[in-house]
Amino acid sequence: MKRLNKHVVTVATIAAIAIGFLISLQFQTQREVDTAENIQKERLAQTKSVLVTLQNENKQLREEQIRINNEINKYQDKGINNPFLIAKLDQLKISDGTISVQGPGIRMVIKDNGQNIHVLLPLNTDDLRRIINTLRFSGAEAVSINGQRIVTSTSIVMSGNSTILVNSVPISKVGGTAYEILAIGEQDTLVDFLTKLEAIPLKQAGMQVDILREIVTIPSYKGGYTFDYAKKTQQ
Repeated sequence: MKRLNKHVVTVATIAAIAIGFLISLQFQTQREVDTAENIQKERLAQTKSVLVTLQNENKQLREEQIRINNEINKYQDKGINNPFLIAKLDQLKISDGTISVQGPGIRMVIKDNGQNIHVLLPLNTDDLRRIINTLRFSGAEAVSINGQRIVTSTSIVMSGNSTILVNSVPISKVGGTAYEILAIGEQDTLVDFLTKLEAIPLKQAGMQVDILREIVTIPSYKGGYTFDYAKKTQQ
């Protein structure tokens, strides 16, 4: 009987220790969960703050661009009737992306999410930058991504964990939006470069990629150019 009582006490002691350990583990796990949630909330707040700042900066750049365009139009209206100067000015605007353009080119549509699309790694900023470089190398004269004109100062970055910004403007959420890339140039060359260098690896990654020959219209760059340090050299 005494042995039985000792056995019961031993079992009860072990059970109490086990229960105590499980309770302690549960508290520790809950603390870790709470800490992770707090970190996630802080990151989300920071991401929203950055996004708001970028949107405000983009608004200011659009306003500055409108002001500059109004100045250019004012000088044109005042008597720049020289066809050579007007043509030169238009060429400069095309080069810096400040006017919309139209011409023969391609429309490339990439989908990394949807029915029958199974992708381990969705399209990211590195992919977009690589596609832009391929288009430039193939002679594209103008390029846009989801309505954002690509110019020399264009940035393609990630905000937080999912939102892609082009020219500081949100264009999509990774894995949730189709990407439409427009380019003007020699159509056969553009299609050849994009198909061999970009479309094949993207399709192998599970994405849906379509490349069409079209007459495309590419919008103007809505931002502005500010030069704080670069100055005209003295002749």
